[in-house]
Amino acid sequence: MIELLLVGAGGFIGSTFRYVLMQLFSNIASNSSFPWGIFIANISGSLLIGLLAGLTESRNAINPEIRLFLFVGLLGGFTTFSSITNDTLTLFRSSQFALAFANIGLTVFLGMLFVALGYFLARSN
Repeated sequence: MIELLLVGAGGFIGSTFRYVLMQLFSNIASNSSFPWGIFIANISGSLLIGLLAGLTESRNAINPEIRLFLFVGLLGGFTTFSSITNDTLTLFRSSQFALAFANIGLTVFLGMLFVALGYFLARSN
């Protein structure tokens, strides 16, 4: 039962952070159709999960309960594939094909790059 509470609490916090970030970027880039808030959440979340994975693996720095809270709950709620696919479908439906493909390509490529960067940064110390 404690595992469910940890994941739920982390998910609440992560989803709330994602919502705030989306609102912030919708105000900053109000003239852009590109989903900057979700994009930034996914890239920064990728860096964080890479850093945490590296720390966990190299130093056993995070116990299983905290890992569950952070990885599944907080970062799972903060980053979200369903929002990427929904935003991309919206771009496709409005015939903004270049932005749709940019959203997919940049998110996947930079997400992988930032997970690796975070992992190697954490392992290098």
